[in-house]
Amino acid sequence: MVVYLLLMPKSKSRKKDPVYIPDEIAHLAPLPKESPKWLAPLMLAGFLIGLVWIVIYYVSNTGYPIPHIGAWNMVIGFGFIAAGFTLATKWR
Repeated sequence: MVVYLLLMPKSKSRKKDPVYIPDEIAHLAPLPKESPKWLAPLMLAGFLIGLVWIVIYYVSNTGYPIPHIGAWNMVIGFGFIAAGFTLATKWR
């Protein structure tokens, strides 16, 4: 039995023409926006304040940061963390 290996010719790939943007409208294209300088520090502060708030609540055996509101301290801590996540969606 004889096996012949035939080489298939490689198909030519078409090159796409670059998209032409006239000079009149090239300057109208929106520039990528940057985040304000205060956004990242405020976002990280929300995460850290929420984390520290919850840790203090557990370490103090539910006595601190605000003594008489009980488990609402958890809500406040998670509120700070949620605010950090909300700011994180605005970060570019």
